[in-house]
Amino acid sequence: MTDSGTGRSVSDTAALVAEARRGDPRAMEELLSTHLPLVYGIVGRALNGHADVDDLAQEVMLRIVRALPSLREPERFRSWAVAITYREIQQHQRRTARDRFHGHAVEDAADPLTDFAERTVAELELTGQRRDLARAARWLDADDRRLLALWWEEEAGRIARADVARAIGLNARHTAVRVRRMKVRLEEARTVVRALAVSPRCPGLADAAHGWDGGTGALWRKRLTRHVRACPQCGAQGTGLVAPEKLLPGLGLIPVPGGLADGVRHTVEAASLPGQTAGGLLHHVTARSVAASAVVLAVVTGALTYPVWHTPAPAPSSAPPAAHRPAEPAATAAARPSRAAAATASPSAPPSAPPTAGAARRAGGAIGVLTADIYLAPDGSDDGDGSRARPYATLHKAVSVVRPGQTIAMRGGTYRPAEGASLTTDGTAARRITLSNYQGERPVIDASGLPGSTWAVTQEADHWTVQGLEIHGSASHAYVCRSCRNNVFRGLSLHDNAESGLTLRDAGTENNTVLDSDFHANGPGPAGGVGLAVKFGSGGGNTVRGCRAFGNGADGIDLGGFTSPVTVRSTWSYRNGNGFTLGGGNTSASVAHVLTDDAAWDNAGLGFNDEGNSGAVRLTRNTAFRNGTNFYLPTAAAVLTSNAAADSGDGPDTVLAESSRSEGNTWDGGGDGPPEFTTTDPSTAEARRAADATLPRTSFLAPSGSAPGARMTPVDDGPPEKQPG
Repeated sequence: MTDSGTGRSVSDTAALVAEARRGDPRAMEELLSTHLPLVYGIVGRALNGHADVDDLAQEVMLRIVRALPSLREPERFRSWAVAITYREIQQHQRRTARDRFHGHAVEDAADPLTDFAERTVAELELTGQRRDLARAARWLDADDRRLLALWWEEEAGRIARADVARAIGLNARHTAVRVRRMKVRLEEARTVVRALAVSPRCPGLADAAHGWDGGTGALWRKRLTRHVRACPQCGAQGTGLVAPEKLLPGLGLIPVPGGLADGVRHTVEAASLPGQTAGGLLHHVTARSVAASAVVLAVVTGALTYPVWHTPAPAPSSAPPAAHRPAEPAATAAARPSRAAAATASPSAPPSAPPTAGAARRAGGAIGVLTADIYLAPDGSDDGDGSRARPYATLHKAVSVVRPGQTIAMRGGTYRPAEGASLTTDGTAARRITLSNYQGERPVIDASGLPGSTWAVTQEADHWTVQGLEIHGSASHAYVCRSCRNNVFRGLSLHDNAESGLTLRDAGTENNTVLDSDFHANGPGPAGGVGLAVKFGSGGGNTVRGCRAFGNGADGIDLGGFTSPVTVRSTWSYRNGNGFTLGGGNTSASVAHVLTDDAAWDNAGLGFNDEGNSGAVRLTRNTAFRNGTNFYLPTAAAVLTSNAAADSGDGPDTVLAESSRSEGNTWDGGGDGPPEFTTTDPSTAEARRAADATLPRTSFLAPSGSAPGARMTPVDDGPPEKQPG
């Protein structure tokens, strides 16, 4: 089998991966140089005109180097590299979302010196319809440009449809739907480009384009497209267009700038030199990267050390002073571990009382159990019998022997597993399985010893209650629950993991409740990570309540690609890339998620973000404060009632679709104008949780009386036993 686009056999590529992993610099250079043109083409077409094309392409290549040890299937290197490229582009666009709103009068104005479409036209000597097609790509929004960049390579024969589907996280059928919709918008843009090129212009188009500065932002795209659709004269410009599938194969790869190619090559060469200093490596990075980089990290793969330029996320200009930071602050850069991680290095205090016989239960309001059927302890042994006197040592052993109706108690201290744990035994509605901390003790799973391809905990079982656990250090995801039903997750602390803290995913994800848990400092690197995700699946009855997500590299709460409504209540998301991402990014579904009494603050990007979800998202009494843009819902037919938005910084407080319904919010004049909060000091909201794991009591962002905004003191819906399932 041949690797499309390189002419190299798949087995040859896999052999190169193996050699590069063993530390062969020539193999690494060949692997990267072979795939750099593909990466550069995808990045360039997706960003289209952004000054960061070269820098982001280099970041992608360095990300590939760093993640190479985690590649499970070396023969699929090309597809894996494309997926990384897509995610890096997506994160870049999220991080810079608020920049699109600067000035408002000029949106995404093209720079003729850097515009990628014009470079495509010039460097490939395009003419006629191929030229118009390249220019039409500028008119697509960010999501469509990312997909077009992949489809472009597919039609050129450099990647396969399976690579596209893998990159965007969809199956073949849904990928086809996404591509079809993107092509419709591309054809509309081609017609607009051709109509604008007619001289003299149609009088109606000239009126519609009055004041147009040459930019391709959403305002002008909608205005000009609306005219072209309705105008027979302009619409006729779309007649006789050659299908883009017949044009794209003739559009070759854009030549990679020599400086970028040399930089990647020199990076590998320099990495192979013993004793190479950080200062000696910096000259291989572009000027913008040098200016942005704060530290050079090293990632060891086999015997060779490769450099990775790491750019810590800057502290928001509106960040609270140090005295107001939480007791467990988020680590926003890989070089600065969180205090919470350091605090868990030693075992917890001994139990306040000896265990007694009986069923597992909540006692004294504190989270945890006093009795169990199976015990774990850091100093136990899997050769024991799982009793309190002879506890097991690993979660892997305990979950392999548990039966419906039983309870597993993890004693305090740090567990360092050598393999991931898989929860596969179902409980029943009448005989739930409980995995819990022992009351008064804190079990900590340090997953740093697991391979990068291994999730610390994987659950595929129903009717479980999982509570009082801490997991950190995973080189991948901390806890993933696949197609799970009727589970309760409570009092968790999942932090400092490379990917997500907790992810619920896949079809059949039903009636799960996540409450009173913290997800923080996950994915601090360039690609970012997610605190809590309910994504890439479907299933009703899922609820998130009383949770906090903070300091995560990408999203705090991510509902992307989940096609059934999720209820999120009394949950806070702060100092992430984005606060609440409400689905749509990787799915064509229209989903009506429900959010009530939630708060987003100090997120670098967006507070509440529909991510292309056109559904009737319902937001009631939520607060967004000091985010890049507070409520960014340009697509959703959202129903917004009694929400508060303030101090969005450089961006607007709200961006709402015309189809949305907005009533009684602060921007509608609800509460007689801009919000007045009891206090804007977040220290109490970001403090430690109580012994029962509930949110700390706070007056932060609390509205006065019946004014719009989140009620920051949650309403207690009862113990987890009363939750769905």
